[in-house]
Amino acid sequence: MFRDRAEAGRRLAAALQRFAMDRPLVLGLPRGGVVVGAEIAQMLQCDCDVLLVKKLRAPDDPELAVGAICEDGKAFFSEDVCKVTGATQEYLDNEIEARLAEIAEQRRMYRKIKAYISPTDRVAILVDDGLATGATMIAAVQATALSRPRKLIVAVPVSPPDTLDKLKGMPQVNEVVCLDTPDWFQGVGQFYEDFQQVSDEEVVRILKSTS
Repeated sequence: MFRDRAEAGRRLAAALQRFAMDRPLVLGLPRGGVVVGAEIAQMLQCDCDVLLVKKLRAPDDPELAVGAICEDGKAFFSEDVCKVTGATQEYLDNEIEARLAEIAEQRRMYRKIKAYISPTDRVAILVDDGLATGATMIAAVQATALSRPRKLIVAVPVSPPDTLDKLKGMPQVNEVVCLDTPDWFQGVGQFYEDFQQVSDEEVVRILKSTS
């Protein structure tokens, strides 16, 4: 159990301390991953940025991801989850359009505060506040790998074991760091005492403090 995302970030930073000498680039997935990532970047004294990627929500269950979409429009889908939830191509097209609109608005807000930092030839650490299906993180890995980082690390406080195995099996991923892999897993929020939603305003404040 983590008190909040900030504490999870500090505990995760301790597990990532061996990368400090590489001066890595910490990329937080919005919005919760940015809070966790900022704590890691502060303790490792390295750069921090936001990676714009959105989960594609399942029909009638916005907490469940059927896939994810990246800033450049590239999408990842979990065919099994799409089938089980009845996510048709028409539904997915509409969901992609809606999430890309959100990404465009976030880009407008975030990039005027902090310019994009390229992960090319750097140790890139992708951070979120936890994994469920892993769809968003998988899309984030695929998008980041296109920039050819020197090494790509996935770091999260908590994840179900099967999702972690998916990430470990990706050829683009050099290492996965996770503090807890419980067998009984209903959602990321169950492992936090405080898991209130993070606002765009909070992300902007964090980006300002790390500029």
